[in-house]
Amino acid sequence: MRADAKKNYDHILTVAREAVTEHGTDASMRDIARRAEVGLATLLRHFPTREALFEALLCTHLDALTQTADALEMSDSPDQALASWFREWMAFAQRYRGVVTLMASAHTNPDSALYASCAAVHAASARLLLSAQANGSARTDMTGDDLFGLMAALGWLVDLPSFAPRAGHLSHLVTGAILKDWPSNEEK
Repeated sequence: MRADAKKNYDHILTVAREAVTEHGTDASMRDIARRAEVGLATLLRHFPTREALFEALLCTHLDALTQTADALEMSDSPDQALASWFREWMAFAQRYRGVVTLMASAHTNPDSALYASCAAVHAASARLLLSAQANGSARTDMTGDDLFGLMAALGWLVDLPSFAPRAGHLSHLVTGAILKDWPSNEEK
């Protein structure tokens, strides 16, 4: 990539990150181009779709999230690893408002720019669940798809301002529905 093109690319990502922080994934491509002081065609040359832009914005964070799952799998008991994973997921979903909707649609679409990252998060979740099931601490009637669906639902729910303050409680309740001997909130 030419130096000026790389500079535009980096600047667009910086501006897009700010716009997403303010408006979530509803940030407009046109607004991002205007804020970056580039033409829409320049933005689209670098990022032909919204998903391509979000993949560039989020890939580092999604990779870090997946690496967190790997670390949890190695360091914690399977039930603690799954509970910690839920908390990490909730923090991620709250940091990037609207990302859950993008991920939920992208994880089954191999043509999506977000597919590989979403598939990695899905696989990490499934591994943590399988480990907890093998340990006997998680219910056995769940699949990785079920877990990803619950994570997406919970992530979407805490995207709503009225539920955001209850994210920790809701995460604890869902964790308790998955893990057999998870303490209730009263027992914590």
